[in-house]
Amino acid sequence: MLNRRNFSLVVSAASFAALLPLWAHAQGKDPSKLRVALLPDENAASIIQNAQPLKRYLEQQLKKDVEIVVTTDYSSMIEAMRFGRIEVAYFGPFSYVLAKSKASGIEPFAVGVERGSPTYQSVLIATAGGPVKTLEDVRGKPFGFGDQASTSSHLAPRAHLLKKYKLDGEKDYRPVHLGAHDAVARAVQSGQIPAGALSKPILDNLIARGSIDATKIVQLDLSAPIPNYPVVMQGDLKPELKAAIRSAFLDMKDAEVLKAFRVQAFAATDDAAYDVLRDTATILKLDLGRMQ
Repeated sequence: MLNRRNFSLVVSAASFAALLPLWAHAQGKDPSKLRVALLPDENAASIIQNAQPLKRYLEQQLKKDVEIVVTTDYSSMIEAMRFGRIEVAYFGPFSYVLAKSKASGIEPFAVGVERGSPTYQSVLIATAGGPVKTLEDVRGKPFGFGDQASTSSHLAPRAHLLKKYKLDGEKDYRPVHLGAHDAVARAVQSGQIPAGALSKPILDNLIARGSIDATKIVQLDLSAPIPNYPVVMQGDLKPELKAAIRSAFLDMKDAEVLKAFRVQAFAATDDAAYDVLRDTATILKLDLGRMQ
C-alpha cells in the first residue's frame, strides 16, 4: 500500500513525465541529420549532382550530416514538408504557398537574388517555324506547362495568357502538364507541342548547357515579375538551429553553391512576400485547399 509520501512521489513523477513532451516541443527539434529538399524542376540526377557543393557547404556551416532530397514531383515535396520528412526546402513560389496552406508552421526565411532583384520571370516559347507565331495563335491548340503547382511553368504564364491575351485555359486552349521545366522546353523544341512556358532562368541555363538549341525555339513573351524561390524551414526546430540555418543561407558567399541555385545571393524574406501569388490563384479561380 502506498503511503502519502510515496504517493506524492508517484504523482510528481507522472506529472513530470507528462510534461516532458511539452518541454521537448518548447526546446525545439535538433536532428543529427538535416534533410534538405530541392524542387524537382529538372532531372533529379542532375539536381543532386549539382547540389553536392551545397551539401558540403551546409555540413561545414552547421556541423551536421546533410541529405539532399529530390522528390518525384511538387506535391510529394509539399507532403514531405507537411509531415516533417524534410527539415529545409527550396520551394517554387507557388508550391510554397500550397505547402503553407497545408502546414501553417513552416517558415520562409531566404529568397534568391539575381541581377539585384528577388524576382524572376516566366518565358512563353513556341517551336521555331511552327504553327504558333504569336500567342494569339495558341487558341484551339495544346499549350505546355510543367507541374500543376509550378509558378513560372503554370500559374504565372496561365494568368498572363488570361489577363493579356484573354485566353482561358478552361476553354480557349488545351493545357498539357509535362512535369518539369526542361520537359516543356524539349517538347516545344521538338514540335511535340507548339508552345509552352517555363522559368526564364531555367531556359537560359538549358541553352547555356547545350540541352536546348536556341535556334529551334522562339521566345514570344515574358510574364510580370514573380517573387523568387524561397528557402523554407520547419518552424519547430530548435531556435539555435534555425538561426544557424538562416545565417548559412543569408551569409552565403560561395560562388559554386550559389550557381546551383541560379542566384547571386540570398536575402531575407517572409510569408507576406508571396501574397501576390495567392491573389493570382484567386484570379484563376484555383482552390488552394484542393490543389496538391
